[in-house]
Amino acid sequence: MTVTYHDTVLQGSEEWASLRRGIITASEMRFIMTPATLKAAVNDKAKQHIWELLAQRITNYVEPHFYGDEMLRGHEDEVEARKLYSKHFSPVEECGFITNDEWGFTLGYSPDGLIEDRTAGIENKSRRQKYQVQTIVEWHMSKTAPTDYLLQCQTGILVAKLTRLDLISYSGGLPMIPMTIWPDDKVQAAIIDVCGDVEKRLAQYHTAYLEAIETNPTLIPTERREVQEIF
Repeated sequence: MTVTYHDTVLQGSEEWASLRRGIITASEMRFIMTPATLKAAVNDKAKQHIWELLAQRITNYVEPHFYGDEMLRGHEDEVEARKLYSKHFSPVEECGFITNDEWGFTLGYSPDGLIEDRTAGIENKSRRQKYQVQTIVEWHMSKTAPTDYLLQCQTGILVAKLTRLDLISYSGGLPMIPMTIWPDDKVQAAIIDVCGDVEKRLAQYHTAYLEAIETNPTLIPTERREVQEIF
């Protein structure tokens, strides 16, 4: 088992993007897997994400993305959530990125914080008020956490070998709620299976790409121009 902590890397930086380049990460698990069925996703988003991973592996380059006002607000909310959690529950240690390659391929996770000597962690989510009210009520009535974050949380627990993950739902003006997520062997086994299949496809496509480069004389090399792009 190999768990590697990249403590000094700032999330969102070029170095952070470089570490994530071409590997399956917890936050992007939703693109390749369906939480309701725990099966591989079969849709355009899944296909596009696989091709994006392959392109990053071939070029060693991550295309720039545009961060809008909502994403910036979400980042600020997550920082505030971490401060409140540290004040009311447990001191939080920041870590830029974590990787684990024990399955013969690498999975990555960008934790919002680690606690209790890195045996547990937190995952912060900035929510719209309607979802925050729903989350508070559903957690009170049935201890049901939002399923949107199931795969990300279980992948994070799997990668970092955490005993638990506190999923924190934050919406300014409403109570913040931490919800403890425990390791789920069934979900994690499905994550490993789906990622293993994706890695096999990536290897096959990479071989085909190299064969195309070697055998197709009509392919013309180009040079990358650094321009400001918005996606």
